[in-house]
Amino acid sequence: MRVHPVPPRKRNIVGFGYADDAGNQKKLRRLPHIFSKVLELPLSFDAHVSVSESPAWLRFAASADDSFLLLSSAGVGVHAHAVEIHPGVMKVVVRGGGGGGDFDEEEMELDRWRFRLPDGTRPMLATAECIDGELVVTVPKGFDDEDAVVEGGLFGQMLLVQ
Repeated sequence: MRVHPVPPRKRNIVGFGYADDAGNQKKLRRLPHIFSKVLELPLSFDAHVSVSESPAWLRFAASADDSFLLLSSAGVGVHAHAVEIHPGVMKVVVRGGGGGGDFDEEEMELDRWRFRLPDGTRPMLATAECIDGELVVTVPKGFDDEDAVVEGGLFGQMLLVQ
């Protein structure tokens, strides 16, 4: 039987110098699980929602809940509100009723249907409506006003000069 010698203690020590490693670690500039633009529908996370896209808009359609059907028949309406939940992070929330107001933390549920909106969308101009028992949310595409302004103050219009 062979007996291996025990190495000296100096080799067994593994350095966990937090102070030394702190300078080498990169800090996250943004949380990886948070997107800059999100659409949140008042439906369950596993609801069937059809998404259609055109060059001008993104449209989301799903069968509406009973509460939205009652609000729609009463003439109260359904509205899409853009909420800035953190600087640079915008969430479009669809609610029934006429009041915009503040959103309670209790109403911000975790099991809602969410969709990450592309960078070219304009969540501030999103609209929602109930049509024949179907909740339809339209988010227009386009660039922000600052991006669309070209020389001379024209907003993305083509000018033909002869």
